[in-house]
Amino acid sequence: MGGQLVRMVVQVLAVVILARLLDPRDFGLLAMVLSVVAVAEIFRDMGLSTAAIQAKVLTPEQRDNLFWLNSCIGSGLALLAFVAAPLVADVFHEPVLVPMTKVLALMFLFNGMATQYRADLTRRMLFGRLVVADTAAPVVGLLVATALAVAGAGHWALVAQLLTQYLTVLVLVVVGAGWLPGRPRRDVPMGDFLKFGWTIVGSQLIGYVANNTDSVIIGSRLGAGPLGLYNRAFQLVMSPLGQLRGSTGTVGVSLLARVQDDPGRSQRYVERGQLALGCTVVAGLGLIIGGAEPIVDVMLGPKWDVATILSLLALAGAFQTLSLVGYWVYVSQGLTRDLMHYSVVSAVIKVLCVVAGSRWGVVGVAVGYAIAPALSWPISFWWLSRHANVRVAPLYSGAGRIALITSVTAMGAWAGASISDDSVPAVLSLLASIGCGLSGYALLVACVRPIRADAMMVFAATRTAMRRR
Repeated sequence: MGGQLVRMVVQVLAVVILARLLDPRDFGLLAMVLSVVAVAEIFRDMGLSTAAIQAKVLTPEQRDNLFWLNSCIGSGLALLAFVAAPLVADVFHEPVLVPMTKVLALMFLFNGMATQYRADLTRRMLFGRLVVADTAAPVVGLLVATALAVAGAGHWALVAQLLTQYLTVLVLVVVGAGWLPGRPRRDVPMGDFLKFGWTIVGSQLIGYVANNTDSVIIGSRLGAGPLGLYNRAFQLVMSPLGQLRGSTGTVGVSLLARVQDDPGRSQRYVERGQLALGCTVVAGLGLIIGGAEPIVDVMLGPKWDVATILSLLALAGAFQTLSLVGYWVYVSQGLTRDLMHYSVVSAVIKVLCVVAGSRWGVVGVAVGYAIAPALSWPISFWWLSRHANVRVAPLYSGAGRIALITSVTAMGAWAGASISDDSVPAVLSLLASIGCGLSGYALLVACVRPIRADAMMVFAATRTAMRRR
């Protein structure tokens, strides 16, 4: 959590600094490339990192085979992206995307080589070493991007930022894991890993289509400028949130996989995990929902009119986080086929909502993006109750309390931002919004016993973790 806090700060700094040095079109061009070619990232991993983490037994020979398999897939996808660069440019009618796509193809090679090193550190629960890699990489990437942006490199500064991050991660995870791969072995059983990985790929591919529908629709219908505006709002809230959810998911899946044969302990961890995310991350999103205007004024500046979009995306992130523990259970218990079936349902809901909302432009897309997880997260718990060894009634009631906390926090943040007029500096308006939002949260904890118990549980768990650390 400490490492992710640093990453979140760096992510926000990157948005703040680069938004003032580059134009919306620069960010839109990068978003166009990534919305298409990022599908290859799913096949680069092939679900094999999750398979390695979830496996009860993983021999060094199997680990080495997985490394070579991921590295070969990454190399093949890099070549494919290089060759397909003209097609990417044709999708969005932007010739400049051809050289961008060819250079960004290197990210598949770097990520393919790093995949099993990350999985090994996760499996051994050496999270401190992962934190070093995951915090150093964005810092180095931001420094490189800032220097190039000041020098007038435009969208190439963003390309360099991505490649620098991936290369830095690769170097640091290799050093942190402390091993080099042996030669591939044909006599090592790999069937279970490939079977598990394929079902994970199916779920991830479905999720990819759903998660990138918004960018593809905005880019193809409205152009690079509107997509750049949407992308900055998205990056401001969703990138730090994604990093945080990713790290908690890494710990959650690893831990639940270890106790999967103890239903009682597994149930307690799932319930506590949901409350820990809800009382911290989701409640924090309430501050963004209510205080979006001063946040945009301070973070991005006057040329970025994206407060409404930011508020809607934060709402979407809150609902997505509520259903995150369900993913932990599916993966840790090996229920990948059931996860894929649910992913189909949630993807259809998201695509339909985003496509319907796109009739009203960028804001309409954001509305659709927010409505989709609000509709699908209750379905996720119902589907979980039918296929996993977990009781969902406590998860529904916990989600209700989290929703109350978030609503009160959002209303307080909105009230704090509203009492400030145009003569008040944006920073002071933001501080007033945060202060009122946190005051509402504190008042709720003081007055409502169940919510006070949730907050105390999260505090006690954090204190215990710090002592063990």
